[in-house]
Amino acid sequence: MIILLGPVHPFRGGGITSFNERLMRELQTEGQEVEVYNFTLLYPGFLFPGKSQFSDQPVSLPFPAPRLINSCNPFNWIRVGLRLKRASPDIILVRYWLPFLGPCLGTILRIARLNRRIKVICIADNIVPHEKRFGDRLFTRYFVGPIDAFVTMSRKVLDDLHSFSPKKTLLVPHPLYDHFGEKVDKATARHHLGLPASDRIVLFFGFIRKYKGLDLLLEAMRDQAVASAGIRLMIVGEFYDDPADYAEWMESPELAARLILKTDFIPDGDIKYYLGAADFVIQPYRHATQSGVTPLAYFYEKAMLVTNVGGLPDMVPQGRAGVVVAPEPEAIAAGILELYRLGEAHFRPSLLEEKAKYSWKRLAASVLKLAEEA
Repeated sequence: MIILLGPVHPFRGGGITSFNERLMRELQTEGQEVEVYNFTLLYPGFLFPGKSQFSDQPVSLPFPAPRLINSCNPFNWIRVGLRLKRASPDIILVRYWLPFLGPCLGTILRIARLNRRIKVICIADNIVPHEKRFGDRLFTRYFVGPIDAFVTMSRKVLDDLHSFSPKKTLLVPHPLYDHFGEKVDKATARHHLGLPASDRIVLFFGFIRKYKGLDLLLEAMRDQAVASAGIRLMIVGEFYDDPADYAEWMESPELAARLILKTDFIPDGDIKYYLGAADFVIQPYRHATQSGVTPLAYFYEKAMLVTNVGGLPDMVPQGRAGVVVAPEPEAIAAGILELYRLGEAHFRPSLLEEKAKYSWKRLAASVLKLAEEA
């Protein structure tokens, strides 16, 4: 039996939640009995700048997912750890993306590991967080102690992990998000969203946070050559920063008319339309480990612009699946123009070739292999 420690529904279907649900389904397909120990409280308010942590969409999960873990209550950590020890799964699979969770998860795992037959495998999204806070290294060092082996999805995270732990680690590319609905052709998607069929539209997708560089992209969109080419920017994702930080660009006369804004949380069922409606996907990150937007773009066969930070260039071969540029407005503007110069058809063969590399089956097999060898 495999028990995952991590959020699933009713927490909203952002990258972590969607990933957990999809991986559990894959492990079931591989014949594993699975359960999720979900959270009662995931983020305290000061760590969650969005509008709500919870989804109002009905979802039926095909595996048990009791809400048990309170990230802020040490007495709860002891109870959950003892419950895991008694449950005696073959594998505890734990997600780690934020040092704040280090004390909670590290304590639960230490207690569960009193049952010596249990193997603990961590899928590490980040080891060094995007937004640094006091205690990050201490919390992460505490967390890694009871882990038997790790999976990382980028070279950057693997390198960061080596500064904390020498334990066995596999690098497995982030699988494709393939559960948001099949690809929708551009004409259908734009009709559904009420967008002009012939406009040139690039897409920024995902939660809006400083490290993702939306301000760099907005400045690039003011480039005269980009404006003259009639290129518009569709911004789809909820603000996790203060929207006022972006007002200078969004309200500027030369740019406001070329923006398409959908800055609320996007239900899973609508994602296929926004990806389908775009010509290209733009990821202008200031720094990154890996990005869940990249496998999403691959699934919907959209070429990308990514900046040359963290693990982003590793997944986007230059000139084949997109373009890689410096995290600067001038370079981003030039990259957008290069995407249109080459055209969507230029990228399609390589997108299909790259897309085939990123499978959930491979990730599930890696987890089982690590547990067997640990």
